[in-house]
Amino acid sequence: MTNAVFVLDQDQKPLKPVHPAVARRMLESGQAAVFRRYPFTIICKPGISTGEADSVRLKLDPGSKTTGIALLVGDAVIWAAELVHRGQRIKAALDSRRALRRNRRGRKTRYRQPRFDNRTRAEGWLPPSLMHRVDTTLTWVRRLCERAGVCAISVENVRFDMQLMQNPEISGTEYQQGELAGYEVREYLLEKFGRTCVYCGAKNVPLEVEHIVPKSRGGSNRVSNLTIACRPCNMKKGNRSAEAFGHPEVQAHARMPLRDTAAVNATRWRLYNELIATGLPVEAGTGGRTKYNRTRQGLPKTHWIDAACVGASTPDALRLLTTQPLAITCKGRGSRQRCRTDKYGFPKQHLSRHKRHFGFQTGDLVCANVPKGKYAGRHVGRVTVRAKGSFNIRGGDINHKYCRLIQRADGYDYAHGSAVEAAPYALLSPSTQTLRVLDGVPRRF
Repeated sequence: MTNAVFVLDQDQKPLKPVHPAVARRMLESGQAAVFRRYPFTIICKPGISTGEADSVRLKLDPGSKTTGIALLVGDAVIWAAELVHRGQRIKAALDSRRALRRNRRGRKTRYRQPRFDNRTRAEGWLPPSLMHRVDTTLTWVRRLCERAGVCAISVENVRFDMQLMQNPEISGTEYQQGELAGYEVREYLLEKFGRTCVYCGAKNVPLEVEHIVPKSRGGSNRVSNLTIACRPCNMKKGNRSAEAFGHPEVQAHARMPLRDTAAVNATRWRLYNELIATGLPVEAGTGGRTKYNRTRQGLPKTHWIDAACVGASTPDALRLLTTQPLAITCKGRGSRQRCRTDKYGFPKQHLSRHKRHFGFQTGDLVCANVPKGKYAGRHVGRVTVRAKGSFNIRGGDINHKYCRLIQRADGYDYAHGSAVEAAPYALLSPSTQTLRVLDGVPRRF
């Protein structure tokens, strides 16, 4: 079972989505042309229609690393996707840039007064790694509204928020404290680890607060570095880390709630307010209701199924017309950095000042039919361009003259999640494989 195919009329207005088999017949008979590969969308010729767009509900399950997306028509899930964010890579890039800049400040150059402590941020400001999650989710909300004619939105507004109930003024970075507001550290740790020694599992014994990474080894007093243990285990562990003591899972457990939960909590209201600004009805659900809807129907836990189960609007019996969601990975739109550096910050490679070569740019989805040579055959994938004209496609060096454009780079990579997306040409017969809409006009190339 595959995702439905989106259909547009000649004015690029959404029509009723169709089954891939119907889309294939329309393409082979010349009633439609391919408008976009990902998500797969066709555009009807004048006088052809698949009917008025249904009442489509878009459901979102926002996550720190992956956001689940589902489209429902009545009780049927017709399209699904999982959007993988790149917030951690953005943070790592910013950390690297900050280190390089501070390193330059400390070299043998004239003294420059630091200014970073004098800057102010606008109210509601979010770090780029967090704002990225909001922006990419909104991008796909807009795309699906344009392709499927979404009439309502449901979004999981995370879980029961004790912090906000106790302190209505809390916002921004205060959420990084996680569930600590109103708790003493010891009581928080006892509740978090189930009043059990994390090393031997002893219960109903005196427990002590101890450092996972000892302070003598660079550990801090942050709650993510604290746990509870009985006295014998604490004495036996000594100044070793939990990993060296044979319990690496303790450190993973201690840090689990603080990063991902803080990221979701810090962005959830921003995302909710942005969805309200679209003018569509927005339903807010809780994580508890999502889990109830999913377990009541005996569905497995995945991001896109969780999205389909968000909110009170979830039908009593969901029909999954798709079981292969489109996997979308955020890749970005390239880098402005023209000089690559080594780990010490010294230049090691200078890049071309031009982003596009021979009509292609890195990230474009292309098809190359190579007639002879080492890489003879058909190659389909993302291209890495070079100024000399020898492009890289899935590890093969392909001359640019054999490349044909399928879809321009849009900042995302798409996994082969369904039969339609599995091969960009699988839906088309050989006579229509090169038919594509460019600038609203069906053309062959």
